[in-house]
Amino acid sequence: MTKQLLGTLELDRVYQMNCLNGMKLISDNSVDLTVTSPPYDNLRKYNGYSFDFESVANELYRITRNGGIVVWVVNDSTVKGSESGTSFKQALFFKEVGFNLHDTMIYAKTNPMPLTHSRYEQQFEYMFVLAKGKPNTFNPLLKENKDFGKIKGGTFRHTGEETQAKHKKKETKKEGYRNNIWFYSVGRGGTTNDKFAFKHPAMFPERLAEDHILSWSNEEDVVFDPFMGSGTTAKMALLNNRRYIGFEISEEYIEIANKRLDNIELQIT
Repeated sequence: MTKQLLGTLELDRVYQMNCLNGMKLISDNSVDLTVTSPPYDNLRKYNGYSFDFESVANELYRITRNGGIVVWVVNDSTVKGSESGTSFKQALFFKEVGFNLHDTMIYAKTNPMPLTHSRYEQQFEYMFVLAKGKPNTFNPLLKENKDFGKIKGGTFRHTGEETQAKHKKKETKKEGYRNNIWFYSVGRGGTTNDKFAFKHPAMFPERLAEDHILSWSNEEDVVFDPFMGSGTTAKMALLNNRRYIGFEISEEYIEIANKRLDNIELQIT
């Protein structure tokens, strides 16, 4: 890939700096897609780092291209048996700064860690898909329909207790759009095959990042992660011919990210 600048920063690099300082160097309306998971609710130490959410949200809105998307993967801590609700507060604040809450998606884990609570085991995290205006890009991922070839009809509710028949009965197609609950295996063998990357405490699965990158961006688009961590977003952007840029304040984690990216560069060349 040829060198290209985004504001005063070079693309296809992960910079070791606080993301707020870094985003100030990025031009308005220049990022096509952000895929990130912030250090939420002190669920993990992340080497002691935290962040100013409201300032980050405002900067994300400024640098996102009109029609661009931010995928914000987040969850809540449980304190004295009650969830914090931080995720919902963040989603509502994103709306206040100007984003549309385009979709509330679920990242469900096929093998969640058992926990002891007086409730059902937690299996999912939220993936808020935030759009700056109408999305420019949607490349829907498909799934096979188990009812392929069957004739579908039925009824739908119209008003009050009345129902109306569907106008036409149609044969179910072989494939259809995936639903907005995505299931992934986590941990070794699921999240990534890069064993050294597990020094980071909270990676999301590579397939999760890739699925969003394929859905909301096109080749050569700019994919951003303000909390790059172990470099998953950058790795999957590179593998799918997107430009990437990101920030990570921890020296330990940025070394992991750069090692993963170097391995990909060697495979490509």
